[in-house]
Amino acid sequence: MPTHEREITEPVDLCLPDGRLNPTAVGWTRQPMHRANLRGWGRAKRWEYWGIVTPTHIIGLVASSLDYAGLHGVYVLDRNSGTEIKKDVVVPFGRGAVLPERSGVGPVAVRGGGVSIDIDQRPDGSTLRAVAPGLELDLVVPLPEGHESLGVVVPWGPNRFQYTVKDVGRPCSGRLRLATGEYAISAEDSFAVLDHGRGKWPYSITWNWAAGSGPGGRSIQLGGKWTDGTGTTENAVFVDGRLHKIGEELRWSYDRSDWLRPWRISGEQADVRFHPFHEKVARTSLGVVAGETHQCFGHFSGWAQTDDGQRVDLDGLVGWAEEAHNRW
Repeated sequence: MPTHEREITEPVDLCLPDGRLNPTAVGWTRQPMHRANLRGWGRAKRWEYWGIVTPTHIIGLVASSLDYAGLHGVYVLDRNSGTEIKKDVVVPFGRGAVLPERSGVGPVAVRGGGVSIDIDQRPDGSTLRAVAPGLELDLVVPLPEGHESLGVVVPWGPNRFQYTVKDVGRPCSGRLRLATGEYAISAEDSFAVLDHGRGKWPYSITWNWAAGSGPGGRSIQLGGKWTDGTGTTENAVFVDGRLHKIGEELRWSYDRSDWLRPWRISGEQADVRFHPFHEKVARTSLGVVAGETHQCFGHFSGWAQTDDGQRVDLDGLVGWAEEAHNRW
């Protein structure tokens, strides 16, 4: 189903003074334009997720406040051995979490249970520092000149809405220190992906998300289920940092009994295949807060269409595709 989405080019507040969704905030952006001026307590969700892909490891960092709790975590996959390192912590009511109103502006900081994540966001890029038992990460993620990201406001109603920024294909460099040794991360063959989220969600929701980057300045960003029927999508292909919006609800096909079988994400403007090599399973059960996520890491193939109708070859891109269901 094609959509008719409005591009926003000027700064805008996500919410009206009474906390409801600002109708003029609904649309999509090439640069972060929204101030997430959420008000009150209850149903408000705030998070920063960074995913990093290197030739040897895949790394995930999450800092979040879900009102009832802060859920913070560090994850590392050794791509050669398949060994995982996971450290997830729960902080009641998200105490102490620093999560700014604007994407790319100001500090992010969370702590608890032996995990600390500090992100310094500046106009020229971000630095990431994470510490957990047996793990240290120091990363520099520069923001290349002219680099674009996909910002989208998804409106379920005046009191339920989400603002997301999906920033894919960011070069990164630094070091990862594990018990097995220290690993250099080079901008020549490593990339980072940001998922910045701010909004007020329904209690129960399911989403799909896929993101991949690779050589030749190509990246892909795809989403599904949670945006269906809202008139907005979070689909785009990037070429040399330039965003090409895919204004279409795509079809997701995958086997929930065997997550490592190939996935297909398709429509008139894209036909994407995803070939997993590892499945990460995450489950949360905290009473009112519960969730299950199957995040598969793998390689992409297929194509996606640019604004002028050219097909971008996605072969060689690496990243993930996931299904997540949350009650929160």
